[in-house]
Amino acid sequence: MKIVFMGTPDFAVASLKALVESGKEVVAVITAPDKPSGRGLVMNETPVKKYAVSKGIPVLQPEKLKNPEFLEQLRSYQADLQIVVAFRMLPEVVWNMPHLGTFNLHGSLLPQYRGAAPINWAVINGETETGVTTFFLQHEIDTGNIIFAEKTPILPDDNAGTIHDKLMEIGAGLVVKTVEAIEAGNYPQIPQDMSAELKSAPKIFKETCQINWNQPAEKVHNFIRGLSPYPAAWALLNDKSCKIYKTEIGEVTDDSLEIGSFKTDGKSFLDFKTADKYLKIKELQLEGKKRMGIEEFLRGFRA
Repeated sequence: MKIVFMGTPDFAVASLKALVESGKEVVAVITAPDKPSGRGLVMNETPVKKYAVSKGIPVLQPEKLKNPEFLEQLRSYQADLQIVVAFRMLPEVVWNMPHLGTFNLHGSLLPQYRGAAPINWAVINGETETGVTTFFLQHEIDTGNIIFAEKTPILPDDNAGTIHDKLMEIGAGLVVKTVEAIEAGNYPQIPQDMSAELKSAPKIFKETCQINWNQPAEKVHNFIRGLSPYPAAWALLNDKSCKIYKTEIGEVTDDSLEIGSFKTDGKSFLDFKTADKYLKIKELQLEGKKRMGIEEFLRGFRA
């Protein structure tokens, strides 16, 4: 069975690697164009491209997915199946091309957390469970019939980074399982249950990441976990932007300090006041500085 794989970041590399190592025939990879980055504007290849090139798999990097030349190239591979992992929205002319269809690996238990940032929003919302889902693409984004899903707990110490890494590995196994079920012609196609209240996972922007101290400590704590390590929640500290990566919930606030202000002994703690409790900052990064634990940070900080 000829497979075309579409993906861009490290999250997708794990699935592509699992396909290659399980002996599946990946005839081509589609990924984002190279982009200049850093001070020297060096052209940067996507992680998926780097892996594909190392395995001698042909790589296509179209700017536009409806480009006739790209579509002709894609057709020439005569793929039976296309797989999408952390790529972009596909036009119908692309996802409808192979006779067995195109399936996507999504980083949530669909239909919950449709959208661009499912891992972040599951943690932000304080969920205790998440997972990955494979489903066939159709017109509306993230709405196609479910093939398989696999769950994993979100532990109290998890953040978006640790959940990303767990789902990357679980997802790679699920992609191979899905391909083998399609190869065998024996796989479920379960319509998504739309009866429950659905939570969405919209794209996250810098302004989305600003901390609102007027909320309860647990909500702020989960917000920080859900954006750590990337793109990172931030707040102003002495009028400078400060990314906050790790916190612990502290004692109930019963003093006259204003919400959003902080207290510190200058040595071991820096605690921000929320709507109900103090939030103890454990790891942070002031603009222009490196990421630090709280004690190292306080050695050079003047309140």
